[in-house]
Amino acid sequence: MIDLTNNYLPEQVKHIHLMGICGTAMGSLAGMLKEQGYRITGSDQAVYPPMSTFLAHLGITVREGYGAENLQPRPDLVIVGNVITQINPEAQELMRLGLPFLSLPQALAQFFLKDKIALVITGTHGKTTTSSLLASILDQAGLSPSFMIGGILKGYERNYQIGSGPYFVFEGDEYDTAFFDKGPKFLHYQPHYAVLTSIEFDHADIYDDIGAIQQAFSRFLSIIPRDGLLAVYGPDSRIKEILSQATCPVETYGLGETWDWTIQDLMPLVQGSRFKVLHRGEYVYSFNSPLSGKHNALNVLSLMPMLTRIGLTPEVVARGLAGFQGVHRRQEVRGVQAGVTVIDDFAHHPTAVRETIQAIKAQYGGQRLIAVFEPRTNTSRRKVFQNDYVSAFEGADRILIREAPGLEKIPEEERFSSAQLVDDLKASGYLADYSPDTDEILHILSNELLKGDVVLIMSNGGFDNIHERLLNLLEIRDRV
Repeated sequence: MIDLTNNYLPEQVKHIHLMGICGTAMGSLAGMLKEQGYRITGSDQAVYPPMSTFLAHLGITVREGYGAENLQPRPDLVIVGNVITQINPEAQELMRLGLPFLSLPQALAQFFLKDKIALVITGTHGKTTTSSLLASILDQAGLSPSFMIGGILKGYERNYQIGSGPYFVFEGDEYDTAFFDKGPKFLHYQPHYAVLTSIEFDHADIYDDIGAIQQAFSRFLSIIPRDGLLAVYGPDSRIKEILSQATCPVETYGLGETWDWTIQDLMPLVQGSRFKVLHRGEYVYSFNSPLSGKHNALNVLSLMPMLTRIGLTPEVVARGLAGFQGVHRRQEVRGVQAGVTVIDDFAHHPTAVRETIQAIKAQYGGQRLIAVFEPRTNTSRRKVFQNDYVSAFEGADRILIREAPGLEKIPEEERFSSAQLVDDLKASGYLADYSPDTDEILHILSNELLKGDVVLIMSNGGFDNIHERLLNLLEIRDRV
């Protein structure tokens, strides 16, 4: 088996096979390589819409299941997704054949970064929204950026673009790279300008503690070149502890007068928010943002050092921000039926749940807010945040917690308890209920929802298509 480095790729590569092709990032990489003229094939254990439809539309052949036969005819290069284990039968055949291979981050660097300036957004929270904002603002400024992001951008209806301009925007994920490379993905993205939004404990399946996560981000800071730039959230003490690793200029942002970049007069609007930006105490501009919540205002603020260094004026940034259409599954209104607003959000970490609830509460002030939560990630299915979730739901008028799916994959002594969370929420005075499945949640909602209610549904998965099913139930109920 030949592991290619980021400094070598055979010119004769024509056929590339992707193992784990139906992951969001892997499917996007497949599309990018297809656009570059390569013949692409792939394999995955679970082949279903929307990724299966997306790949079929591109004319990419996907084989369901993993096996030695998927590497025939022999590809010139194999890209191995991080869902693939070393004992995977297709990985075993890859080793037996001695085919050249790369991880996804290596492939991105190898095929798309050689003549680009990498702009990397990292941190526990806000990566997808912030990197999407950056890509959209640059695009509307006429800079034609390339980007690869973990969410689907509205207006593009995809999460990648191969642009003609000098910049490549990455969502810098700290998750591990592949079975043959357990380091974080973002170490491969050659950051020149970067944002670090926050450091909190997450990814409990691969990181033992917060110190291990800090070490990963510390390594990232150390590879930003001296002529680069790093913007960090100033109040985060865990970021402060590792800032000495950065040799490039560092600019801070946050609320209050302590930081290089600050926000004043943050006001919620019917759609979004308005705020003033100051740089070292000097007024810069008043921005209208289509995004609501303090956390989203800070996401915008985090980009100001980078956008200023690139040369965009505040007026250009403001136009780009106003034209941002958002990201699917980030405070996305899926529909309004019978006077009930149904919102979809990716929040799963306690901090993200708290910030999202506060943002929606501010935007829909005076309306009853029903929070529905499915703990689905490898971390939220573990009891590491069992107690932290209790305070995360502050501001919700009604709370429904689903049983965590896939608990059988978690050691029994480490499992999160949705029932216990509901008991703790009730003890703290919240109106909360536990549901073993999605059907029961839909039953409760269809019986309780009133005109003017706002339902905020939070999960990093599909949640059994609860959003559309709820809207359909409300339509039927309203008609009857």
